[in-house]
Amino acid sequence: MKLSTLCIAVMLASSTYVNAADLYNKEQSYQAGSQVSFNGDIYEAKWWANPGQTPADIAANPWDTPWALISEGDGVTPPPPVVDPEQPEPEPELPEGDYPQYKDGEKYKGGDVVQNENDLYRCKIGITEAWCSGAAWAYAPGTGTAWVDAWEKIKEGDILPPVEPEIPPVEPEIPPTEGDGYTIKQSQLDAKEAVLTDFDTMNDVKAAIATLGNDAVERIIPGAESNPANVKRIEGIVSEQTWQFLFPKRAPEYTYRHFLQAIGKFPAFCATYEDGRDSDAICKKSLATMFAHFTQETGGHTAHWEVAEWRQGLVHVREMGWDEEMRGGYNGECNPNVWQGQTWPCGQFENDEFKSYFGRGAKQLSYNYNYGPFSDAMFGTVRTLLDKPEMVADTWLNLASAVFFFVYPQPPKPSMLHVIDGTWQPNQADLNNGLVPGFGVTTQIINGGVECGGTVEIAQSLNRIKYYKEFANYLGVQVADDEILGCKGMKQFDAAGAGAVNIYWEQDWSWSSATPDGKAYACQLVGYQTPHSAFKSRDYTKCVQANFEVNIINDVE
Repeated sequence: MKLSTLCIAVMLASSTYVNAADLYNKEQSYQAGSQVSFNGDIYEAKWWANPGQTPADIAANPWDTPWALISEGDGVTPPPPVVDPEQPEPEPELPEGDYPQYKDGEKYKGGDVVQNENDLYRCKIGITEAWCSGAAWAYAPGTGTAWVDAWEKIKEGDILPPVEPEIPPVEPEIPPTEGDGYTIKQSQLDAKEAVLTDFDTMNDVKAAIATLGNDAVERIIPGAESNPANVKRIEGIVSEQTWQFLFPKRAPEYTYRHFLQAIGKFPAFCATYEDGRDSDAICKKSLATMFAHFTQETGGHTAHWEVAEWRQGLVHVREMGWDEEMRGGYNGECNPNVWQGQTWPCGQFENDEFKSYFGRGAKQLSYNYNYGPFSDAMFGTVRTLLDKPEMVADTWLNLASAVFFFVYPQPPKPSMLHVIDGTWQPNQADLNNGLVPGFGVTTQIINGGVECGGTVEIAQSLNRIKYYKEFANYLGVQVADDEILGCKGMKQFDAAGAGAVNIYWEQDWSWSSATPDGKAYACQLVGYQTPHSAFKSRDYTKCVQANFEVNIINDVE
């Protein structure tokens, strides 16, 4: 079983067309198979669709959008009103003021005021303003089936200048220069990035994913006095002899030193908590959880071996059936014409064929859009592991890739570390979905789309529970009687949950009074994956550059 670290795997679903599909709601996420009505057509979600991923998004390939058009026309357009031929229509009383009549097909922007059906309407500012120019049947102000998503009804006395979002002012102070784009200082972009990422949940995540420099990682050896504090804690719990006992059938690449280096790369794993939490207990529970998932993902699962199944983890370092010379697999997203291929450009063999990003390591890391971010986190560049994916099998990265997955969130999912150490606390939306702290919710995080949500616990989940109990018992982890160990009946995490922190930069479509053309020349945080990560310094600047014509003055040393 291969897991997706940052992107949700494509799971095609089929369902019967329903005439009365719900209108698409940009604030809502949709599971595979969900059907929505958008601009008069019916779309079905092929896989999980995040909030804001609209059926209108232009995609170069079918796999770039979660939506599939299944029917043109949804049959929900209201019939024309019945008119009494004996009763003459009254002359409409137009509101005072010079406000244009709404016209189907006209281009509108946020803040525009129009009249329609004897009332005034203003195009909302923000991501939905493009809908003001959409099909009249859906977005004509006051009459379209979804007009309230795009327009707000107002009175003449309410027409005031649009209000800017409440963000500390870091608007460009330099006037625009003709022909060369909008001018802005690097210091202003840095300040905006700092403001937008300064909140508790983001700070908790950044602390959890902080990394140790690779020079220091390379100096980690068993028993060294210079080993980092979290590595010394690990050595006190899992010695080299214990490692050999727990994983006697492991592939030779999974050495004890590689295990310590993988832990050392992420100081938050088995760290010391200064707020009263039991650091040793959290460390042991983290290890029991991670080892159980190791054994399910890369274990031998062979009943007749001389060691119990729970001790058969880490058998596979490469996906079964694959080697480093094999071509033509796990590289469909290498296409340089799609943004995934541009953001994480794939390495090539001598004959220019793309390399294959099949499952490698304890996490069985797969696909370029996972190798690229992992490489960036480990080396500060996506190229290292995209050019040499074999490093995820042959070096300490074979275990670091699993720790990476353990400490990183996959919005709207929290990280497994924050589930175990109590940083993640479910809100009411999570509780309504059956998502509560315990081993079971870590299975929902790692492979919930396949193993969770049914009326019974499936075999893979039962395996994980069995392995977790064994590792917990061996490591001295107290498993409470009321801990939820399985994930049957658990719904998936969604955008309303406590773990739904937005970690990617996307264009800010809002209106600004400080620029000549009203564009924001800014980016905003979103929950779906984009080329720009909030975890990487100055990716905010890259997002602005990618979406607007700007001149950036480097006034920062």
